[in-house]
Amino acid sequence: MGGIANAADMNMPLKAPAPPPPALTWTGCYLSGGIGYGMWNQQHYGETDPGHVPLTNTFTSGGEGWLGRVGGGCDYQFNPSFLLGAFGDYDFMNLKSQNLADVLGVGAFEKESASWAAGVRLGYLPYPELLTFISGGWTQARFDRQNLFDTTVMPAVPLGAFMDAHNYNGAFIGGGYEYRLPFAPNVTWKTEYRYNWYGADDLPILLDSGAATGAGENSKKTVQTVTTSLDWRFNLWGGR
Repeated sequence: MGGIANAADMNMPLKAPAPPPPALTWTGCYLSGGIGYGMWNQQHYGETDPGHVPLTNTFTSGGEGWLGRVGGGCDYQFNPSFLLGAFGDYDFMNLKSQNLADVLGVGAFEKESASWAAGVRLGYLPYPELLTFISGGWTQARFDRQNLFDTTVMPAVPLGAFMDAHNYNGAFIGGGYEYRLPFAPNVTWKTEYRYNWYGADDLPILLDSGAATGAGENSKKTVQTVTTSLDWRFNLWGGR
């Protein structure tokens, strides 16, 4: 009887073992959205326009406020612990000065309303679910039109002149971390700091009629931001 039972067991089909779960990988692309806080600072002075001959000493002013960020990118995990990626994003901003940016009695309220960035990042994975990274690349910041005031009297009096909206080009460097949410492995929580610096530009001062005044301002700006966002990752090369 034992022999018959053993023979029956040998003839029964064996159940195949369950396949292993797909490997956790950061290789793939993603879309992101988040919010943050930013501060800008500038070194600026009055000058002739044209000619750009300095007329005043250099003054410092700045602004701060909130921003929203949308973007996307792709990463490649080339080693169990390292990653290389490329990305781009756009910021909707309301980073404005609380006081008139004054240059010898002439001032204006300034606001950074938008910026974009494109760059690369190098990441290190201390754990499979946690990515740390440094980033860098190119950026452009949009500052809105500035209406000028006479600040030698209070309250300040409009001068009927302005400096037009302007785009500043520059570069950035940053870093942060990204963490896979345990209840949603395709969603990550990312926090990032960036330092952006822009080349100095000359802005002519115009009358409200559009006529030139013969004067202008030279401005060199830096911007710092901290953002937190959620990234939805979709893997095009397998894994999870």
